[in-house]
Amino acid sequence: MVVGVARDGGEPRVVLSSFLATAAEGDRLSLEPYHVAAGMKRRPDGGASAEAAAAVAEGRKRQDALAAKGLIAIVRQLRNEGCEPAVAALLVNRAGWITDLLAYSLAWAEHAPVAEGLAVREALRFASGQAGLEVTEIDEKSLPERASELLRLSPANLDSRLKTLGAAAGRPWRPWRKEQKLACLAAWVAITPPVC
Repeated sequence: MVVGVARDGGEPRVVLSSFLATAAEGDRLSLEPYHVAAGMKRRPDGGASAEAAAAVAEGRKRQDALAAKGLIAIVRQLRNEGCEPAVAALLVNRAGWITDLLAYSLAWAEHAPVAEGLAVREALRFASGQAGLEVTEIDEKSLPERASELLRLSPANLDSRLKTLGAAAGRPWRPWRKEQKLACLAAWVAITPPVC
């Protein structure tokens, strides 16, 4: 989910709301490389086979390429509409301790979806770099509290403002889902200077 937010006189305005593909239709390897690897033959010690590692590497390469192509197109669209993207806000969680996504995803079946989500974040980091955007990472769990403090809005007022921004963005974004609200809020926080 990509939500572009601009500031007009200090007030946020949604300038774009779109999906950013990291997988090609019908291409399971770009959609879920860790699930594909989990279904492949393993080494005798239970670790990933060379084929599984190669499959993940190829799937991740495809994800990176698709994300970069899509984000570069979005940046071009924003520039054509008179907006100069300044920063990309990337929502993250506290799973940064996972250093080997393939081993992690093979350890238990329920780990594969987590690895897939982390891989998408990596693709977005890569795409932001390819598009020449600075990336600010914002913890998803603490975002609402951080936003309330920075924007000086109560949680209820913040939710109301997000609903208003979503309604202004138009269809097909009404009503906004949680992911769209969080993406908008992360962008809003990223472009708001800290209060001293």
